[in-house]
Amino acid sequence: MMAHEQHPVLTSEAPARPVRQVPAGRYAPLRRHRRWLVPLLVVLLLAQMAAAMVTTAVQQTPTIDEPVYVATATDYLREHRLRYNPEHPPLGKLLIAAGVAVADPHYDPSYTGSQGEVGRHLLYASGNDPWRLMLWARLPVIALTLLCGLVVFAFARDLAGTAAGSAALALYAFSPDVIAHGSLATLDLPAAASVLTSAWLAWRARRRPVLYLPLAGAALGAAVATKMSALPAVPVVMGLAAVSAWTAHRPPPPFPPRPSLPRPLPSGRPSLSRPLPLGRSPSGRSPSGRSPSGPSLSGPPLSGPPLSGLLRSARAVLRRLAERRAVGALVGAVVVAVVAVVVVWAVYLAVDPRLRFLPAEPVPAVHGPRGRLVELLPVPRAYRAGMRVQFGLEDLPWQGYLFGHLYTGSLWYYLPAALLVKTPLGLLALGAAGAVAVVARRRLRPAAPYLLLPPVVLLAAAMTGSRDFGTRYALFVPVFCAVAAACVPTPRRRWSGLLTGALVLWVAVSSVRTFPYYLPYANEAFGGPAHTHRLLHDSNVDWGQDLGRLADRLRERYPGERVWLVYKGSGVPSYYGIHAADPRTVPPGRVHGLLVVSDSAVAKARGRLAELIASSRSVDSVGRSISLYRR
Repeated sequence: MMAHEQHPVLTSEAPARPVRQVPAGRYAPLRRHRRWLVPLLVVLLLAQMAAAMVTTAVQQTPTIDEPVYVATATDYLREHRLRYNPEHPPLGKLLIAAGVAVADPHYDPSYTGSQGEVGRHLLYASGNDPWRLMLWARLPVIALTLLCGLVVFAFARDLAGTAAGSAALALYAFSPDVIAHGSLATLDLPAAASVLTSAWLAWRARRRPVLYLPLAGAALGAAVATKMSALPAVPVVMGLAAVSAWTAHRPPPPFPPRPSLPRPLPSGRPSLSRPLPLGRSPSGRSPSGRSPSGPSLSGPPLSGPPLSGLLRSARAVLRRLAERRAVGALVGAVVVAVVAVVVVWAVYLAVDPRLRFLPAEPVPAVHGPRGRLVELLPVPRAYRAGMRVQFGLEDLPWQGYLFGHLYTGSLWYYLPAALLVKTPLGLLALGAAGAVAVVARRRLRPAAPYLLLPPVVLLAAAMTGSRDFGTRYALFVPVFCAVAAACVPTPRRRWSGLLTGALVLWVAVSSVRTFPYYLPYANEAFGGPAHTHRLLHDSNVDWGQDLGRLADRLRERYPGERVWLVYKGSGVPSYYGIHAADPRTVPPGRVHGLLVVSDSAVAKARGRLAELIASSRSVDSVGRSISLYRR
């Protein structure tokens, strides 16, 4: 009996690779427990992040901006009025107010002064415990930072799978800048989290626009109701919403394609790899209508009035569908904008249903195109006043410090340079590779606008600002970089997955090494956290967070010594037991003992302070943000 030879089916696709046989029982336990392994990993990553942030929040004294936000949140709770800090919308401070309500501080609404003075009075002169009050004020921001981690995981998983989502979450959970600002009662992380959420929901709207476009608008409204620096994201997310609505209404083909006939091969096996040319019979004869073996298989010629009518009908259908998609895209963008505006109004109404605006400090007048733009915005009067305050702050001559150079004004490349210093090298490498991959790979290319446009536009807008105070103005960059990094690993390339894992581990080790001093972090290429103060200043290094640690160090190592202090921050040194004088108010010859200077003041030292530091001997450092000298 003749053996039957089996032949593979010939198609236009490349032949499949041989499947590697794996023993059935080798990965059986892993598959059996796979369902709970990923949730367990997510919980572990977020738990270590929570532990790092809570530990940091417990040990740090108030930074420069925090007393203002806490006092404003307290005024919202007790007086329900829009009086302090109009330059920032209320939503982030309402979040802080959730913790302040638990702390239940004593508050004197009759106290008059600037918003900074009101904050210091609340913390240090009203009978409150600043340690307890600040911890409760910081806890809601910590909780929001953890929720943002879930958005990072979900966004990355939607793009590249569960393993990529886990890698993205690990990069986010170990990012020193995210931990540093996520543990403070400030507005930078809540704004960045809202922008990321709006981009993710706009991406999901490609499948279910009716559900996700309003949610994307709500997240966008939350961003601009937290910080006005998020306003450039409004046209970006509106455009993304239009793209999602357009994609969601993509029509099917108007009629199925005409099937091709098989062409015989010499061996008699049919081939489906090449379509039959129009008007040709299987035998290759000319379209005479007949062949030696029977009638022609080519069918009637595709010409004449019936075909032209069909084409005209198809064009009309496509035109109507394109118009429908254009209308859907426009409606999607409008829905996002309207919902965002509604959220802004709702936030202000939540503070004061009567929308009374009684500013404690004068609001500057803004003229020209900026003033006309402010008046055209459909937002509450207090929001427009806050924009005028922001424009007034932008017009002031601020000092900056970058790579040892002190300057007045701003440098357009300040934020990119500072991000190179403050972002872990592994996150930089994976984020850049992921950005390239999402553009280069056809499968991921539709996600490129959602993943790259928001951070690029926001960074470009921030680079035009006049306040070179730190990477907190671009905190969205490491957040989006973590999601972009998820696009690097691919299942078919084992070396890529191993390299990604090694870089994620590098980020984790670098982050753990800086614990618990996250604010002055710098990556290994720039010498690590001990050298950050030589390169950057302000919230990159020293934001007043180590006054409590300084008090402990003086009691432990330098009891009874004369202390001369130049401190940059909102804390009150005497409250923590630091009794010191300002060395700049007396002749240099009278300054003897310990000279304690915040590193931001060291970086900007000129004149008498510079002479005092130059003639002193460095003996100690506290929190990598305060230097101690012996004179």
